[in-house]
Amino acid sequence: MFEKKYDVIVVGAGHAGSEAAAAAANMGSSTLLITMNLQNIAQMSCNPAMGGIAKGQIVREIDAMGGYSGLVSDSSAIQFKMLNKSKGPAMWSPRVQSDRMRFAEDWRMRLEKTPNLDFYQEMVAGLIIKNGKIKGVRTSLGLEVLADTVICTNGTFLNGLIHIGDKQFGGGRAGERAATGITKDLIEAGFEAGRMKTGTPPRVDGRSLDYSKMIEQPGDEKPAKFSFSDETRPLTTQRSCYMTYTSNEVHEILKEGFDRSPMFNGRIKSIGPRYCPSIEDKINRFADKDRHQLFVEPEGWNTVEVYVNGFSTSLPEDIQFKALRSVDGFDKVKFFRPGYAIEYDYFPPTQLKHTLETKLVEGLYFAGQINGTTGYEEAACQGLMAGINAALKVQVREEFILKRNEAYIGVLIDDLITKGTQEPYRMFTSRAEYRTLLRQDNADFRLTEKSFKLGLASEERLRKMEEKREKANSFVDFLKDLSVDHNEANVVLEEKNSSPMKQSDKVFKVFSRPEINMEDVRRFSGVEEYITRNELNEEMLEQTEIQIKYSGYIQKEKNNADKLNRLEDIKIPHNFDYSKIKSMSFEAREKLKKVQPTSISHASRISGVSPNDISVLLVYMGR
Repeated sequence: MFEKKYDVIVVGAGHAGSEAAAAAANMGSSTLLITMNLQNIAQMSCNPAMGGIAKGQIVREIDAMGGYSGLVSDSSAIQFKMLNKSKGPAMWSPRVQSDRMRFAEDWRMRLEKTPNLDFYQEMVAGLIIKNGKIKGVRTSLGLEVLADTVICTNGTFLNGLIHIGDKQFGGGRAGERAATGITKDLIEAGFEAGRMKTGTPPRVDGRSLDYSKMIEQPGDEKPAKFSFSDETRPLTTQRSCYMTYTSNEVHEILKEGFDRSPMFNGRIKSIGPRYCPSIEDKINRFADKDRHQLFVEPEGWNTVEVYVNGFSTSLPEDIQFKALRSVDGFDKVKFFRPGYAIEYDYFPPTQLKHTLETKLVEGLYFAGQINGTTGYEEAACQGLMAGINAALKVQVREEFILKRNEAYIGVLIDDLITKGTQEPYRMFTSRAEYRTLLRQDNADFRLTEKSFKLGLASEERLRKMEEKREKANSFVDFLKDLSVDHNEANVVLEEKNSSPMKQSDKVFKVFSRPEINMEDVRRFSGVEEYITRNELNEEMLEQTEIQIKYSGYIQKEKNNADKLNRLEDIKIPHNFDYSKIKSMSFEAREKLKKVQPTSISHASRISGVSPNDISVLLVYMGR
């Protein structure tokens, strides 16, 4: 059946696997995507949404890198919101509510149209490893498929165990069996494995809900979109979500099931995501709170199925049902299915290189929840990077790594490789020390040129980005040169309670005031005429405003990044013997030996390695 040897085999077709397969195939590598069920490609296992705080930045980065997540999110969106608009632009994060069925369908259609990509439906039951190198995979039917590289994106399927109350059964997702065999092969190859947990809430029938008792949550009045390309368009109509609350009555009902909760009776021993706790965990940890928010999210344009965000649980189904019936608007609720928790195998990511290739087995890559992350966006960007680097390895080209000051993707991977994770890792803006540089609006400026050189972004994408940057920069220069009469400016300044001008000044200086925005500046003579003549769109105007208002912060972060990047240039030889450095702390020697950092900058970010240890290392290296 498989006469040829593939360049890349991708195991699993979730968000990580789909992006990995697309990237490798689009870079010209012969790629095979193997999954247990081709009907569930890019399935949204949990909430029907993409983006959010820091996650939206990742989706825009994936899009700028030539991935599909942004395009699919736009084409399947039913609502768009830009979160954190009340804060500075470093915090703005796009999010879409998605049509779950359209999302998966669009992903499959795009993959089927991708050249160099083959598909096969079966469980991968083992890996073929010889002399420390990957040679291919073995399926449950005993077929051996050979490849130069293999990317494992197994999600929650590796020895997956589903919990609902005191019931438990094997499965990788509701209604789907678990995957077995791969963990055993990896442990035999010397890998360290662990267990993690995640959960999902009940799905309910929207026709049984009373939305008049809830608070409507509409989308933005002027919705934007994820993709920088012209292939997609912003929404013209949107579906609302709704918000309601739990109560003390609901909490008391939930407590009735605590003795049968796998979280509290010891059945679940692994750690779940701290920042997305189950409802029973919330009321246990935050006993002082008499209510918690629930977001009622439609699963699509036409379906009546509803996702109850905030009510993730593994309590017995009868307790789930009884408790939800006591929530405002849910008094007649009908279930589609109860919530559940799932435990699964993962492999601590300190066993990987920054390319996501494993240190122990050459040509083997891990991406997604197998690395201890949680979230579609976190998985998708890892898949993209693993797919890129697997293709580059086969093509004998230089590896591709994004730095912490270049992308949230770089922050995520560096955190995983350098620090590891003891709980499901989720991205936040607070994890990025250069978040003013890593805004959602400039992902195309940061990454399109890199993607083009890899062979992913089209020439049209590159040209569009360059035009946007050139026009925004030219507009900034224009505003630096343009003067505004103080009488004209004071009309606007008075409306904004801003101190009046005593003499004419440059528009740039007026614009720098925090209370003045682009709409105000467009009222000054000559500005609107320039915008019309040069055909500046909203994205270009937004770039101009951010450059003017935040230029000082941006320059400061660039300077800090440059300082740290100089340490990145000081490389540490492979298999460096840290045991010889007796003046370094024992903990530092052990951590450095385990992680095997590639540079001084990398070493400085490892937990347990102090500035003094770095100084000793620099002295030892003759620096």
